[in-house]
Amino acid sequence: MSREEMTLERQLDWLYGIQRFGVRPGLERIEALLARLGHPERRFRSVLVGGTNGKGSVAASLASVLQAAGHSTGLFTSPHLTHFAERFRIDGEPVAGSELLTALEEVRPHAEAVEATFFEVVTALGCLLFARAGVNWAVMEVGLGGRLDATNTLSPELSVITNVGLDHTEILGDTLDAIAGEKAGILRPGRPAVTGVAPSLWPVLEQKGADLWALGRDFVFEVESLKLTGTALRLHWLQHDLPALTLRTPLLGAHGASNAALAAAAALRLGVGSEAVQRGLIATRWPGRLEYLEARGQGWLLDGAHNPDGAQALADTLGTLGLRPVRLVFGASADKAVTEMVQILGPVASDVVLTQARWSPRAADQAQLRPAWEAQGVPVREAASPAEALALAAAGTKQAAPIVVCGSLYLIGEVRGLLLEEGAEARERWQ
Repeated sequence: MSREEMTLERQLDWLYGIQRFGVRPGLERIEALLARLGHPERRFRSVLVGGTNGKGSVAASLASVLQAAGHSTGLFTSPHLTHFAERFRIDGEPVAGSELLTALEEVRPHAEAVEATFFEVVTALGCLLFARAGVNWAVMEVGLGGRLDATNTLSPELSVITNVGLDHTEILGDTLDAIAGEKAGILRPGRPAVTGVAPSLWPVLEQKGADLWALGRDFVFEVESLKLTGTALRLHWLQHDLPALTLRTPLLGAHGASNAALAAAAALRLGVGSEAVQRGLIATRWPGRLEYLEARGQGWLLDGAHNPDGAQALADTLGTLGLRPVRLVFGASADKAVTEMVQILGPVASDVVLTQARWSPRAADQAQLRPAWEAQGVPVREAASPAEALALAAAGTKQAAPIVVCGSLYLIGEVRGLLLEEGAEARERWQ
């Protein structure tokens, strides 16, 4: 390891260490931090993408489209799968370690002075890295909620809210209206916005005064074909004089098509031409979300479905692909709605191997997960680690259908590194 790499590791040790202070919603610290850094967030145009599920897929798709249109584009997402630098992509590539180190060394003293949280530091890093790279656009995935999320200190040209489900209820509220209200905080009066939320929640979003286009009212889509290699869809406009578009995306399933449609609508509202939309969508890369891989002589489908809505989307896609029942490798965070997820996934499973992400202190152990699966009548085996779970799932006769790994993005990150023999960071992951 070089001296620069060792220095970067020490800086990351500090950054990961402040995860223990948890999430503290509010904009005061991030505003102070960005001011100390000279307001890098004002040196590029931005889009905020929030929602319960699919926001990363929409953000990655939109960034790819903007890049296809000739714009230098930053993409900010969380969490990462295997390496921290994945959170900051410029024109599709993670930032270099040297650039990350320089930014961390500049941000750290200011972050310590304002007592910034982990995600606030990460947001500031993204803004600084994108400003220094001279990007034209930055597509920023919102972390938690919207109104009080660190990304909301930016002034977006356009905002996207993918959908609203019951997740993080202890912070965002225990009703869909309350959660939608928090997520609607990223909307700006008079500025364009795109959403895929249920019609019952449109009034909550419309209270913010944004120029809102809603899936199901302003535009609709239909899935034309679905394969393990991707989805083809047709996008139609109901309220606007725009031509219908045939689009292809590597995102799988009806929810993948929905996310592609939202990204396409957002791009068109930003003035991107239809040809760039088509080229950008097909070029989208979003690992670990219904991603099909072949490794160890076996097909694998990796999906970070980590809540009931995500589990339902996974189950629906498996049904559409004709892959039910499948062998599952499952691990989840203890603070998630595990029972509800298992009730949805149980009917699609032939059997399940339970494990837990090694580097996530939030991970439920196998004994916590087992009763929910047994209640569904699914044969259960346990593995002490993701590596053991992969070996156990693949042992014996090759599965005709892909083995599905799901339940936690932290688990997906570890598994993906193992299957591709790329390794992963050996650090505790809370966020």
